Amino acid sequence: MIQKSTIDRIMEATDIVEVIGEFVQLKKRGANYVGLSPFANERTPSFTVSPAKGIFKDFSTGKGGSAVTFLMELEKFSYPEALKWLAKKYGIEVEETVEAPENREEELRRESLLIVSAFAAKFFHETLLETEEGRSIGLSYFKERGFSTEIIKKFELGYSPDQWEAFTETAINMGYQPQFLEESGLSVRRENGSMYDRYRGRVMFPIHSSTGRIIAFGGRTLKKDKNVPKYVNSPESEIYHKSDVLYGFYFAKKSIREQDNCYLVEGYADVLSVFQAGIENVVASSGTSLTTEQIKLIGRQTKNITILYDGDSAGIKAAIRGLSLLYKERFNVKIVSFPDGHDPDSYVRNQGSAGFKYYIENKAKSLVEFYLTTVDKGDLIDPVKKIKVADDLAEILSNNLEPEFRKDYIKQVAENLKIGEAGFLNAVNKLVLAKHNKAFEQNRPVLPNPDFESDNSDIEEHRDEIISTDLLYSDQSQEKEIVRLLLHYGSRMIDWDGIANTYIGPFIIAELSDVTFDHPVCKQITEIYRREVENGVLPDEAYFIHHKDKAIVDLTINMLASKYSLSENWYEMHRITVNDEQVNMKATILGAIFHLKKHKVGKMLEDLRTQLQKADTEADQEILLNQYMRMKKVEKSISDFLGSVIIK
Repeated sequence: MIQKSTIDRIMEATDIVEVIGEFVQLKKRGANYVGLSPFANERTPSFTVSPAKGIFKDFSTGKGGSAVTFLMELEKFSYPEALKWLAKKYGIEVEETVEAPENREEELRRESLLIVSAFAAKFFHETLLETEEGRSIGLSYFKERGFSTEIIKKFELGYSPDQWEAFTETAINMGYQPQFLEESGLSVRRENGSMYDRYRGRVMFPIHSSTGRIIAFGGRTLKKDKNVPKYVNSPESEIYHKSDVLYGFYFAKKSIREQDNCYLVEGYADVLSVFQAGIENVVASSGTSLTTEQIKLIGRQTKNITILYDGDSAGIKAAIRGLSLLYKERFNVKIVSFPDGHDPDSYVRNQGSAGFKYYIENKAKSLVEFYLTTVDKGDLIDPVKKIKVADDLAEILSNNLEPEFRKDYIKQVAENLKIGEAGFLNAVNKLVLAKHNKAFEQNRPVLPNPDFESDNSDIEEHRDEIISTDLLYSDQSQEKEIVRLLLHYGSRMIDWDGIANTYIGPFIIAELSDVTFDHPVCKQITEIYRREVENGVLPDEAYFIHHKDKAIVDLTINMLASKYSLSENWYEMHRITVNDEQVNMKATILGAIFHLKKHKVGKMLEDLRTQLQKADTEADQEILLNQYMRMKKVEKSISDFLGSVIIK
């Protein structure tokens, strides 16, 4: 376990805007920052970060919490993993709870895979730089490709010895468990149970997660044997899902945000060469089509993407229809194709950074424009091929949500294909309408059946239950209001007529000592607050934001976060004032306390009325009636107090 003092140091050092800003493009709005939700597909920002409170709130999904919570939700970290990530970012030393070989069996599976992957990367990197075989084969290859020592070290490139068991034997001798070597794909098990190295004799490209941890590898052979696959990649595992990862993203995301554009290439070498040239906003899909998760990954940083292909236009043409799905996520998509014989790696080495940038700026085309450049005369002469081209372009355009965009390109396509503009417009509109209808059907709310008739018998039968539930809900709303006030104002001093020299938090807790909370989490928070106050501690909002109980954190964030905030210039612009609960804190605090008490009394009165109806004897009725009259007096005194003292 990580010591509390270390956790406190991590929390104090953490800048939540800085942390979340590595994953989400944030814009300042008043005292807070806003951005598109990383947890949902949305077009209007509902994701808010409050640096003053150290919290985030995603109003589209309801998620919220601290920087630790954010990492746990987005990256699926455990609590210790999130803390260690923050500690590494801010240079805080944390002792690994599982370090000795004999303790590795007790390590969580996911953490064990991450640990063994980190060890493998270190082994391959040191082999590359510090052994004769690594330097003469692996390092010389990277140098021949033009990669600098700085890039080699930054991306932790490596070399796996050309021996059957060099890595596996070292790892096992160091105490790493064979099961994790096998599950991570670093080692392969033979039929007799022994194990051997998967990547022997290959240069190694470690693959990092978006938070910088090594989760997989790509190994390239340097042999000319055609029977040996050029690349061997890690298999899917608990920590590595190929469709969720972009090579180089960890190193590129800051530049992607700053440049507001992402260059997408195909291979490892493309990323390394372009990055080395000073163009750092570059990632690779590793030869696969873009997936939904990869699109989301980029979309958190920018909505502009430039796809850099080599000279194989046939391959690009086949991929364009799929790429048009980026339009649905409101991406601005451009394509650049390099001259025959060149890919991004060779072109940037040949032309340099300035020439590379100039080429991209002058050759970038939209999906439609690029598709039109791939259409040859034969496609237009053959009626069948011409229909296929028109259908492809109609599909591409129908995915774009902007009518003006479609309008501009419909005319251009019709002229290029020599087809009727009205007919092509009709074809595109049919596809757009079909997609709208499909989306509507998938999200259609369930409506009442107009032919269904109800005699309300069920409502009458469960009337008491409904009333009870309504009262309970009202109680719980008031209970949440008490929690909200404790979190916002609990540490403020009271300076009211007749009450002074005490804090609001302990005052509320004392005033409600005779009240039992029904909402389970509200009850937990008030009991924790009471216990801490009795121990001489005044818990602040951070105490509950960083609590280990997720339910407590969730309610805390809901009480602290507000979807809407007034602009600092609101009054100057509109000369309109709004009620501020802080202006009359006495009314705010006492009002909440006595409204809750009134609701509790109301519920007790409802219970007494029910008991009176069911009482069998006059004696029981008299006792219950006396109790009822006493509670009515209590209710009246609370109502009188609220009416005369609490000015709303």
